[in-house]
Amino acid sequence: MNDNLTYKNPTVESHPVLKGRQKIVSLYKEIVECNFCPRLVEFRTRIANEKRKQFKDWIYWGRPVPGYGDIKAELIIIGLAPAAHGGNRTGRVFTGDKSADFLMNCLHSAGFSNQKNSDNLGDGLKLQNAFMTPVLKCVPPGDKPTARELRNCFDFFEQELSLLINTKIVLALGKIAFDAYLRFLRKSNDFKIKNYPFGHNKLYKFKTGKILWASFHPSPRNVNTKRLTFEMMMDLLIKIKLELKNE
Repeated sequence: MNDNLTYKNPTVESHPVLKGRQKIVSLYKEIVECNFCPRLVEFRTRIANEKRKQFKDWIYWGRPVPGYGDIKAELIIIGLAPAAHGGNRTGRVFTGDKSADFLMNCLHSAGFSNQKNSDNLGDGLKLQNAFMTPVLKCVPPGDKPTARELRNCFDFFEQELSLLINTKIVLALGKIAFDAYLRFLRKSNDFKIKNYPFGHNKLYKFKTGKILWASFHPSPRNVNTKRLTFEMMMDLLIKIKLELKNE
C-alpha cells in the first residue's frame, strides 16, 4: 500500500493504493472513476487545468482521492475532503498543503508516520498503524460540500470503513468528519447524533468497542489563530497512543 515511487505526477495506473489484490483496491478504482456529482467534477477539473502558479509544471490528479496508509491500522484518521492544491493535485489525502505539513509533523512526532513531511506519492511516506481518508472524495468549492454531495459519497465512505477491519479508534478532524462517522456507527448502534457534541479532544466509546475521538481540523485558519496548536494535537495523539497500547 505504501510503495516508494519516484514519480512526481500521479496517474491512475501508477497510484500506489490502486495496485494489489485487496478488496479495497477494487473499491478505490471505482472511487477514482466516479463522476456522479456535476459540481464537484467541474470544480476539481477546473482546478486541475488552471493550476496554481507555483505548481504550473504539475500534472494535477484532478480526480476523487482514495484513502492512504496501513490498511491493517487500528487508528483511522478522517478529514473532510482533499484540498484544491493538496490532495486534488497530488492524488493523496493530506499531502502537499499546509494542513498536511501540520498534521504529518504531529503524526511523526507521535510515532504514527516514518517522516514529518507529506509532499507527493513518491516521497517515501509510510503510516504506522494509521490510515487516513476523506469523507468526501472530491474537493468542494470553498471547502463547503452540499448535503447531497455528502450523501452521494457516503456509500463509498461506508464501504471503505467496513473494509478497515482492525479499526479501534477513529480520529475525526472537524465536525463534518465527526458527524459522518457517527452516521456510520448509527447503523449498528441505537443513539441520537445530537447527544454526541463535537469538540476538540472529546472522546466517545461505543458498545461495539469503537472509539471516536474528535479534533479541530488542522486547517491553516485554525493553526494560524492558535485554535489548534502543536501542543494540543500532540496531547491528543499521545492519549490515543496510550489507549491503543492498553487495548
